Amino acid sequence: MTPQKIVLLMLMLLAAAWVHNVHADNRKTVCTITVNSSDEKEAFRRSLPADKYRFVELVERGRPDWLASACHQGTRCDVLVISGHYDGRDEFYSDRPGVAEFLPVEEMERASCSKSCSGLFSQLKEVYLFGCNTLNPEALKRFSPEIARSLVRSGRSPAEAERMARSLASLHGGSSRDRMRVIFDDTPVIYGFSAKAPVGPVAASMLSGYFRSGGGAEIATGRVSGRLLGHFKSTSMAVSGGLSRSDALNALRRDYCQFSDDSLAPAQRLAFVHQVLDRDMAEARPFLDRIEKYVGSLLDVERTIPEVARVFDDIAHDAPARSRFLALARDADDPTIRARMVKLAHRLGWLAPEDERAELAALIRDRIAGNVSLADVDLACALNDDHQLDTALPAIAAASPAPTLGQSAMLACLGSSEARTRLLPALLSPQDRDFEMARVFLRHHPLTDAEDLRDVTAGITSANDPKVQVRALDALATLHVSDPESLEELTRLFPAAQTAGVQVAIAGVLLRSDYDAIASPELVQTLRESRLKSHGGPDVVDALIRRLEEQ
Repeated sequence: MTPQKIVLLMLMLLAAAWVHNVHADNRKTVCTITVNSSDEKEAFRRSLPADKYRFVELVERGRPDWLASACHQGTRCDVLVISGHYDGRDEFYSDRPGVAEFLPVEEMERASCSKSCSGLFSQLKEVYLFGCNTLNPEALKRFSPEIARSLVRSGRSPAEAERMARSLASLHGGSSRDRMRVIFDDTPVIYGFSAKAPVGPVAASMLSGYFRSGGGAEIATGRVSGRLLGHFKSTSMAVSGGLSRSDALNALRRDYCQFSDDSLAPAQRLAFVHQVLDRDMAEARPFLDRIEKYVGSLLDVERTIPEVARVFDDIAHDAPARSRFLALARDADDPTIRARMVKLAHRLGWLAPEDERAELAALIRDRIAGNVSLADVDLACALNDDHQLDTALPAIAAASPAPTLGQSAMLACLGSSEARTRLLPALLSPQDRDFEMARVFLRHHPLTDAEDLRDVTAGITSANDPKVQVRALDALATLHVSDPESLEELTRLFPAAQTAGVQVAIAGVLLRSDYDAIASPELVQTLRESRLKSHGGPDVVDALIRRLEEQ
């Protein structure tokens, strides 16, 4: 072969290789995130030709940072298919045994906002969200009237304050649809569901019908498909798009990305927190969740970084922001929000430890002065789990000389033994609200004293109402009773129980108790011979018998 022919042959081979590479590079990339059913993914894979589409599964089983891994690999998606149950707020998850992978919306925001992951979602033409409520337009957040009152304090008229508060509520409502639009801001077409989504096999069947009708030609075109919507017309499928240039959500996205962009140094993100706090408090309040989470995520070692320490110092010495923030906190209609803001003020350096305790004590004092709710009791106990508010008890108790049961529950949360003594008998009250007050308290302060346990079990034995007995027993079951005398009392009650429900509840306590204290052939015989007939097949009594026989 002459040199000219050899050169010509090489050029032909290179040209063929170039054509092949161009052809391969022209394939569209369909990225899939499969945290539950793979039915939808396989419907796409079966129907789209391999010479035009390549599939990349982003989930790496057993690797918790799989989305970050996809970012680092430089993956770019033309189409994204997400399959998973969606909780309507925070994450996609699986109900399949052994599947640990899930997809937090927060991680999606990070991938969308971070410069380190700028390519993953940057060229998307379509997103398919196969999960319930993924495009639900209903607001997830409701803001309280203190927002409008804050605007009035800052100089607005009541009418203007109400109008601005409604506007802020609409902007920051955080519907699932808006969250997805913010994440996929440049994506022309986003498919999802405004309510319940079809299960994987049903969705796959509908997709297959769509592809058989010629739908494959529409994939990755960035145009809404009436054909696809038609095949899903019996479902709540909805369609939306990313953000237009005039969309009010653009400013919100920029703010969100300041919290989510992992290319920003801690000092930069904290400086942005300070900027938000310097806004009108009505505008800063919707960012409470994100500020709380970011400030709480900073490790002690990060706080010692000179740049970070300087920003914290700037915030701590920002007296106007402190004043506005605490005024809003004290005016909050929701006591849980008030408590969260007080704790955040402490972390920001606006409240010394003793001042934080005084603010939280004032919150409890305000709540105990009104009609105490179960949420009030739960909050009081939670705030005093470390007993830091015990010192406030004398002053608060003095303001309630004849406390109601709800007030007694809150005082018991603050360490009052007298209030606790008044509260515990409510475990056997026929009044639902009284019982719930005692149960909420027990969730934070389980019975550990044998004398208290014996009093409660004796009360259960002497009660005449099976409903009262069952719910008191259910409350005891969570305590993992080990006191032998209390357990013996319950075993004596089993053959005397009036209903199968009471026997099942007794078995629930015994099943979670100290087996060494109760295991005996006599007890097994009592359970077998005395059990009342129940409906629905094997129950907790059967489980208890099996467990005792294994001892």
